[in-house]
Amino acid sequence: MEVLYTLGQASAADIREEIADPPSNTAIRTLLSILERKGHVRHESDGTRYIYRPLVAREQMGRRAIDSLLKTFFDNSVERAVTALLTREDADIPRDDLDRLARLIEKARKEGR
Repeated sequence: MEVLYTLGQASAADIREEIADPPSNTAIRTLLSILERKGHVRHESDGTRYIYRPLVAREQMGRRAIDSLLKTFFDNSVERAVTALLTREDADIPRDDLDRLARLIEKARKEGR
């Protein structure tokens, strides 16, 4: 998806060229087929090639990915996910980011979330 968002459209071969240490062409085509079945991308024929485009906006896809991540790894707990991010050994979070996060948490409290 990252390559499709960056390029706007791409064939499986184009995608493979953009990935460091890419999987096989078959694996890329299989993943694109899965993404198409799920409604995330669509393709158009260009001769013998399929050209893929994202159907879902990047931000919306990010939300879907976070929802899946929360469900799969954190038992739908935002607190557990945020804790995992904040307690990483390599987490070097700028003070401004922490201040913004604190304001967002306070806003969520006030809104009853």
